[in-house]
Amino acid sequence: MTEQLSTISSNSGPTMTSSNSKSTITISKDLLINEEELEAQLPVPVGYHILVAMPEVEDTYEDTEIIKTVSAKQHETILSIIGLVLDMGEQAYSDKDRFPTGPWCKEGDYVMFRANSGTRFLVDGKEYRLMNDDSIEAIVNDPRGVTRA
Repeated sequence: MTEQLSTISSNSGPTMTSSNSKSTITISKDLLINEEELEAQLPVPVGYHILVAMPEVEDTYEDTEIIKTVSAKQHETILSIIGLVLDMGEQAYSDKDRFPTGPWCKEGDYVMFRANSGTRFLVDGKEYRLMNDDSIEAIVNDPRGVTRA
């Protein structure tokens, strides 16, 4: 990956974008962080695990200026069902009996999974999840319109 510097303001939160296998991650703090430093802090998935970056929950309800409570935002974060695949363990999708058609996703894909899936953790205030390869349920081309029912 190429080294990038991201300027972060205290009002902006984590964002993530994907263009094929390229991803940009912005951390919500008043600092400059380069992509190399962030990658050094992220765990490397082993075995059949997949590292997924979670999207930021908006501060207000859609199309309104009503601010969400901290608990409402936390609830949305925990129950998120869309993420961006950042990395995959060396054995992810390698079982030909379980995955006869090959991998269900690749790095850079937005994926859908069940709420509460995976091991949740934070790096620099941004949520990530380590999940099993068979936890991925779909690839999402445009995650902007997808919400949990």
